[in-house]
Amino acid sequence: MPLSFLKWLKFNLTNTQTRLLLILTIAVFAIIIAVGMTTYYSSKSVLQQELSEPQHQMLRIGMNDIDEMMRESDQIAVKIALNGNVYQFLTSDVQASYQNITELLKFMETLISSTSFIKSAYIYDVERGSMVAFPQGFSSSKANFPDSGWVDVADDFKDRPMLVKQREIPSASGPPARQITLYRKIMISGQFKGIIAVNFKSEQMFRHMLQSSVSRLDSRRLILDVDHQPLYELGNYRVGAEVVDQVLSQLDGEKIGEFEHEGKTLLASQIVSPYTGWRYLSVISQDSLLASAQKIRNTVFVVSLLALAAGAAAIAFYNASAFRPVKRMRQLLSGYDRVRMDTGTIDLEKITSQLLTDHAQQAMNLRQTLPEASSKFLMDIHAGHMSGTRELSEKWERYFREWDPAPLIIAMLSIDDYEAWCKRFNKPDHSLLKFAIANIAAELLSGQWRVLTADLGRDRMMVMLQPLGRFSDGDAVTAIGETLPMIRRLLKFQVSAGVSANHDGYMHLQKAMQEAELALDYRLYRGYEQAIPFREVAAAPLDDGVSEDQETMAPLTESIEAGHAEAALHVLDKMLSRLQQENTHPSRAMACLRSVAETLETLRLSRAAECRDLELSSLRTMHLEDVQALLKEQVEAMCAWFGGMLLSKDFVLCQQMIAFMNDHLEEPIGIQDIAEHAGIGTSLASQLFKQEMNETIHGYFTKLRMERACRLLVDTDYKISEIASMVGYQHENSFIRVYRKTKDITPGKYREMMRTRRDSLLEP
Repeated sequence: MPLSFLKWLKFNLTNTQTRLLLILTIAVFAIIIAVGMTTYYSSKSVLQQELSEPQHQMLRIGMNDIDEMMRESDQIAVKIALNGNVYQFLTSDVQASYQNITELLKFMETLISSTSFIKSAYIYDVERGSMVAFPQGFSSSKANFPDSGWVDVADDFKDRPMLVKQREIPSASGPPARQITLYRKIMISGQFKGIIAVNFKSEQMFRHMLQSSVSRLDSRRLILDVDHQPLYELGNYRVGAEVVDQVLSQLDGEKIGEFEHEGKTLLASQIVSPYTGWRYLSVISQDSLLASAQKIRNTVFVVSLLALAAGAAAIAFYNASAFRPVKRMRQLLSGYDRVRMDTGTIDLEKITSQLLTDHAQQAMNLRQTLPEASSKFLMDIHAGHMSGTRELSEKWERYFREWDPAPLIIAMLSIDDYEAWCKRFNKPDHSLLKFAIANIAAELLSGQWRVLTADLGRDRMMVMLQPLGRFSDGDAVTAIGETLPMIRRLLKFQVSAGVSANHDGYMHLQKAMQEAELALDYRLYRGYEQAIPFREVAAAPLDDGVSEDQETMAPLTESIEAGHAEAALHVLDKMLSRLQQENTHPSRAMACLRSVAETLETLRLSRAAECRDLELSSLRTMHLEDVQALLKEQVEAMCAWFGGMLLSKDFVLCQQMIAFMNDHLEEPIGIQDIAEHAGIGTSLASQLFKQEMNETIHGYFTKLRMERACRLLVDTDYKISEIASMVGYQHENSFIRVYRKTKDITPGKYREMMRTRRDSLLEP
């Protein structure tokens, strides 16, 4: 028998898998035994430290809940004390007024019924000995009231307005019952007139003092009053008064400690309420604590034996039938050249499974992120961040493997009258609504087209289309045109679109985007909810009429400042009519409209006119008729405001000072010079100017200088130092500092930004 066992053992140990499994089993067995043996000896100190703090925290939670009830009860007592019926009860000659007592009892009932932890409330007149109690009612003498043994508590108040004590209520049929009561003084005109007593329901007050997660241990929790008398106890471990005294003596103000009592070690934790002065005490027997540790030690030992037995069973199972051929593993990993297989590796199948799982996870992540990456690809091309041919080709091959070499079409969707749309819908809903536009377009177009959408921000959304079969030049425009009414029916707002020509290959995507945007700009003339193809507007000439429009800004400004609405509207109508009749290129027309809007906005800001501000960026999303109505409304409002101001003598003086400022922007004049020109004193000039223009003279003069500097920065090539001198600043640094403070941008950055914007508007 021993010889046969040795042969069997030798045979099994020659197998690499069996040998590895045996070594791992013995190692796990040894580790579990070591952990089990050391757990018992280290558990005492660890459990003491880890258990004491949770007990202390639970005491604090219970204390906070009870203190909160006390505060709420004290507030109720204060409300009762401040009630007018209480004042009448304590001060009137006739206390037994039926109306007064009835209203007072109803008031007390309302307050007490709103809580679940107040049982009753008494009002005691210390001078006449009478009482009003809910629910008992009125008693003209404390001798006739069944629960009046507490009235001598007046001597315990001293300087405190509130007091909480436990008292005993005599019972005719048994031992006296204990009652916790909150007392509060009633002071009238500085005199001690009465006492309010609020009686608590003990079971409701202490309902949060529940057993903890270690309730199976021998433990006890107590609440002691200021005289160390127990108010409430909970737990399965009984402690007497001598144990409580010993605990309090040895803790001596510390929150956590341990001590010996009758041969047993007890762990104690305490906390004192700053509101009631009650002491919350927790006591746990260390013997029951270590009994659990002994169970853990025994359990760990049994588990180690079971692990050893399981290892032995596993060895027998693997020798019998569990080992799978390594050849099968090689077949599973045939596609992974970098994996080197070892015939003696028992975790080979596990590694294979992990590799396949990782591959599936990566494939799923790729499918989820591919639409976002594809949209980012289009956005980078639109923003000009991807111009290299190599980078463009690599990303197209990576993101658009399923797309064919068929022609590509770009449709640029835009929300009509974007400013009105923003006011109509809440800002948090904007992204959701644009997402809905993309979903509707993808759903309606997916049958005959490959579709990819990209959100460009604000009102714009890009759609890239590729036909799935044969198509003609107008199919894309027709498909987009059929999508727009569906968007209106489902989302209740209108969207317009510009559609590019067909382009072979992704290398022409940026050109297609420019064509779609140019076509979309013709919404200015064609109106809302239109699908505008680029082929219909490609031949439109790019005229040079902007300079003529710029020349009309001066008469428009003069008419508005003079309050002549009819003349200003005539200038505006003439300009807009020419745009409509000559079908001016949208970029030129938009530059003209923006110039008018900026002029009106400059007048509004510089004169502090009470007119609504213009959202210049939204003009591009509006029909020309709506733009005209918006500008007319603004012109009429500003003319009315200027006309009203011209009737004021003070305003005339202010206009004289403003004219003087405009004539001397380059000179170092001061407030005194400006006031002398108007023929009034400096103080009066400052007062009138602030009253009429809602701005100081110095601030307004600085604003005029900065506005002139803005025009010089955009319209001329003067150096910054030269412009500083032309607007009254001797030092370039002083000018830059004031400009940046006023405009929140440096002069150089402003010149660069405005010229870039102007060039983009003038591009064909």
